Amino acid sequence: MAFPEDVLTEDEHVVLHLHPHWKALLRPVLVLVVGVAVVVAGWLLLPDDGAVVLAVLAGLFLVAALWLGLWPFLVWRSTHYLFTNERVLLQEGVFSRHRRDLPLARINDHSMSQRFVERLLGCGTLTIESAGERGQSVLVDVPRVDRVQTTLYELVEAQHDKHTLGDGEMRDILADMREGKPLRDTTG
Repeated sequence: MAFPEDVLTEDEHVVLHLHPHWKALLRPVLVLVVGVAVVVAGWLLLPDDGAVVLAVLAGLFLVAALWLGLWPFLVWRSTHYLFTNERVLLQEGVFSRHRRDLPLARINDHSMSQRFVERLLGCGTLTIESAGERGQSVLVDVPRVDRVQTTLYELVEAQHDKHTLGDGEMRDILADMREGKPLRDTTG
């Protein structure tokens, strides 16, 4: 369930690797606590001949623990928000896997929103708008969403600056062209 490093290119490095906010785990923990309390209460309060009822309670607890406890944890653990110096990778899926790559050069806009409770917990929703067929990507329950959005802005600007000539470089190229000199490689 860890994010595979072999999906990164040679010059690419991870800037942020996040899972959804821990609030996604509140319900699974609550289910486990309530389930254990019900089974213990049944064990203590049922008469000695209530073994069938206790077995049914334990079976219901096991189903609830797997469905409402373990499954949300696995979904949380297998959801990755990865920000690199070249792209944003979104990956989710426990048994099957879905991955979306958003090259930084194609990101047009990004915004964040936080409801009151999310502000208190330090998480929110990050919406990334990119050029292409699929348009928006919505990342829910992003921890420290305000810092993540700032980091994304910095990454997009750095990517833009990396592939854009400055005024001085453009003047040098134009001067060289007027003098008939061969073009220099300015990407390095």
